[in-house]
Amino acid sequence: MKIIPLTKETEAAFKAQLSKRATTGYPEQEQAVAEILAAVRERGDDALFSYAKQFDGVTLTKENLCVTKEEIRAAYEKTDAALIETMKKSAENIRRFHEKQLRVSWLEPEADGVMLGQRFTPMELTGVYVPGGTAALSSSVLMNVIPAKVAGVDQVIMMTPARESEEENRVAGIDAAVLVAADIAGVDTIFRLGGAQAIAAMAYGTESVPKVDKITGPGNIYVALAKKAVFGHVSIDSVAGPSEVLVLADETAEASFVAADLLAQAEHDVLASAILITTEVKLAEEVNQKIDEYCETLSRADIIRQSLENYGAIFIAKDEQAMIDAANGIASEHVEIMTKDPYRTMCGIRHAGAIFLGPWTPEPVGDYFAGPNHILPTNGTARFFSPLNVDDFIKKTSLIAYSREALYHVQEDVRRFANAEGLTAHANSIAVRITE
Repeated sequence: MKIIPLTKETEAAFKAQLSKRATTGYPEQEQAVAEILAAVRERGDDALFSYAKQFDGVTLTKENLCVTKEEIRAAYEKTDAALIETMKKSAENIRRFHEKQLRVSWLEPEADGVMLGQRFTPMELTGVYVPGGTAALSSSVLMNVIPAKVAGVDQVIMMTPARESEEENRVAGIDAAVLVAADIAGVDTIFRLGGAQAIAAMAYGTESVPKVDKITGPGNIYVALAKKAVFGHVSIDSVAGPSEVLVLADETAEASFVAADLLAQAEHDVLASAILITTEVKLAEEVNQKIDEYCETLSRADIIRQSLENYGAIFIAKDEQAMIDAANGIASEHVEIMTKDPYRTMCGIRHAGAIFLGPWTPEPVGDYFAGPNHILPTNGTARFFSPLNVDDFIKKTSLIAYSREALYHVQEDVRRFANAEGLTAHANSIAVRITE
């Protein structure tokens, strides 16, 4: 990895490089997505079946579109029993963490004759997208579905592409562990659909797919662009960018731990970003050495090397405050803190999707098991977005109740505001109650 002195100029240049990973500047893909969305909106199931054949090589009909209970049972038989137990433990951790986020509706007196409050109601129907690529993201199934279920969503559907395959670990063309995770999480219906067409089906509805209230889950560039395009027809979690980690480390950090965690993030894909900011040149050099050693035995070494070459860096900062300032400027998805006092360092971090404290808290424990959600803001959006959580599946409705006497006491103020804005009908709706 490149070792770079941390300055305002080098930080700005690196952030500009990271910004190239955003879901903009893809005119050909945007056009293709627009055509797919229009086709699904107009032709419904016929378009879905046609695209499944074209892109996934799968023949779908109304009869085999959804995964059956028998296929779910077969998925359990094909999944390692120990992995099933691990998924159940992870699901319980995720459920317990998210249950702490639940809020209670309230309605309280504010003044004589005035009651104000807020009512929390879950969405009725949400959909989760699960990619069908080389990595089976069963953990993402748990992270997307369980918060919705905890929130009280009536029905959760899942979209994941099937492919014609003789692989032993697949059922109905889908990774068996993904199907098991969906069952553990409580998915109500699983559709064998992928790509932008699956997003369109959830956003608009077809003869076989219900229109959802919200779409969550990661995907490739076509899925990301489709989610952007349908926002407004439905709610979405975010437009997920490539994964990223930023490690803050001082002289107390263990180089092997830092290197291993940078590599764990870089192996996601060639657009992933792994950054180390440290005050120690010696640590930087040791981390680089360990990276070279570990890459010799890692299965995705080619992806890792390309990721680190384009979007990886080691910055040398003058002190801890400079490290913190740079971390806030980058606003990374994952921030690991390996300093002498990580809790003190943490107090300076304002912008991060998730913070991992101390040398014994590697980012993968959050990806799979700890309980907090691993669906996190990326590409600098941690400045204004939060992790996926129960609130994402809940609507907040304001409650307002005035008595006749309470309205009389404020009527002049309300009418004055309305008249100042030229909205005389607003003022009249107050006046008729006062004069009659």
